[in-house]
Amino acid sequence: MIKKLDILIIKSFLGPFIITFFIALFVLMMQILWKYIDDLVGKGLDFITIGQFLWYASASLLTLAMPIAILISSIMTFGNLGESFELVAIKSSGISLLRFMRPLMFIALLFCGITFLFANYVIPYSQLKFVTLYNDIFYKKPAFDLKEGVFFTHIPNYAIKVAKKDADGKTIRDVLIYEQSPGVQDNSIIAEYGTMTTSADKNFLEFNLHNGYRYQERGAIGDTSTEYIRLGFKEFKKLFDLSVFQKQQTPDSVFRNNYKMLSARQLGKNIDSLQKTDDSLGRKNDRFIANYLHYANVKDSFWKLKTLSTSANLKIPDSAQQLVYDKSFATLSEIKNQFQFNTAESLEREKNIRYHKIEWHRKFSFSLACMVLFFIGAPLGSIIRKGGLGMPLVVAIVFFLLFHLLNMFGEKFVKENIASPFVGMWLSIIVLTPVGIFLTYKAMHDSQLFSKEFYHRSYKRIKLLLGRKRKDYSVQI
Repeated sequence: MIKKLDILIIKSFLGPFIITFFIALFVLMMQILWKYIDDLVGKGLDFITIGQFLWYASASLLTLAMPIAILISSIMTFGNLGESFELVAIKSSGISLLRFMRPLMFIALLFCGITFLFANYVIPYSQLKFVTLYNDIFYKKPAFDLKEGVFFTHIPNYAIKVAKKDADGKTIRDVLIYEQSPGVQDNSIIAEYGTMTTSADKNFLEFNLHNGYRYQERGAIGDTSTEYIRLGFKEFKKLFDLSVFQKQQTPDSVFRNNYKMLSARQLGKNIDSLQKTDDSLGRKNDRFIANYLHYANVKDSFWKLKTLSTSANLKIPDSAQQLVYDKSFATLSEIKNQFQFNTAESLEREKNIRYHKIEWHRKFSFSLACMVLFFIGAPLGSIIRKGGLGMPLVVAIVFFLLFHLLNMFGEKFVKENIASPFVGMWLSIIVLTPVGIFLTYKAMHDSQLFSKEFYHRSYKRIKLLLGRKRKDYSVQI
C-alpha cells in the first residue's frame, strides 16, 4: 500500500531525475557530435539527416545516461531531505532508512527493466540505422564548393579551377579544366568566362564556356607519333555528373549480422554456432595430418618388439636421400602452411566469440548498474546532507568516473583476452556492490563519514593520545 511518505519520496526523486537524465543525455550526445564532427562538416547535409544521425546516436546512449541520472538524482534527493532535516524527523518517528528507500528501490528496479528492454530491442535497431547512415555520410563526397584560385578535385576524373567568381554565384572567369583520360596525357579546357548551372534534379552541373580552347593528344603510350589537337570555340557546353555528391542509400542487410545489432537471444545462438565451428576446426586439423602422416593413425607398438633391426638395415640409400629430403620438406611446409591458416582462422573465431559475449553481458550489467548506483547515491545523500548541484554533483561525478573507467578497463581486458567476458563486463558491478552495501550500512547507523567535525575531533583525539605517549615515555627516561 502506497502511503504519503512514499509519495513524498517519489515526487522528490522524479524531478531531479528527469532534469539530470536529459542533461546527461545532452552531454553524451555532444560528445558523439564532437567525435564525428569532421565527417559531418562540409558534406552539405540537410537538417533531417543530421537530426536522424543524432536521434539514432542518442538511443544507444540511454544505457549510459540512465545510471548517471539515477546516481545524481538519488544523491540530490536524499541530500535535500537531509539538509532540510526531514530525514531526521522520519528516522525519529521510527521509520528506518531502508523503509524510506523502498519506493525508490522499486523505481530503480523499473528503470533496470527499461534499460534492459532498450539494450535488448531498441539499441540494436538504432545501432543498425546509425551505422548504415554513418556509412552513407562517411563515403559521401563533400558538397560542391568551387572556390577562387583553388583546384576542385572531388568530381572523379576532373580537376577544375576558376580565377574569379562574380557576385551572382554563377558567372566564372578564367576557367581551367583538367580531364583525366587513359590516353597519353590529360585533356584540358581553357576558357575566358562562363556560367554554371545545375539541373533540376541536382544530378548534373552544366558549364557554358565562352572563348576558349580544348587541348587533346591522341596516340599510344610510348609512341612518339602522337596526334595533337587544338580546338578553339566561342561557346562550349560541359556536363559533370554530381551523383557522387548524393548520399547513398546502403541497405540495412549489409550490417544486420554484426554483433552490436543483435538481441541477447540472437547473440546466444551465434555464440553456440561459433563455438561448434571452432570445435570442428580442431577435428579438421586432425584429418589433415592423417592424410599426410599416415603413421599417425597407427598405434605405436614398435617398443613391444624384443629384437630391433640394426641401424644398417634402416639406413636410406644415398641415391634416395635427396628425394626423401625434398619430399619431407614439401610435406612439412604444406602442414605448416595449413596450421598457420587454421590457427589464424581459429584466433579470429575466438575473437568474434569474445565480442559477442561482451555485448551479451553488457545488456545485463548496464541494466543492473542502475540498482547498484542507486544504493551508492541514496546513502551518500543521506550521509552528506547537502542538496543542490554542488557537493552532490562532485561526489556523483567521482563515482560515475570510477564506474565508467572500470567498464572501459574490463571491456579492454576481455578484448585482449586477459580476463573472461563475465569478469571483464561485470567488473564495475563486482567492485561497486560492496561499496554500496558499506555506504548503506553507514547511512543506516547515522555515520559521520563526510562530517568535517568528526574528522577534526578524531584528529584532536589522536594528537592528544600521541602527546600522552610522548609524556609517559619522557617520564620513564
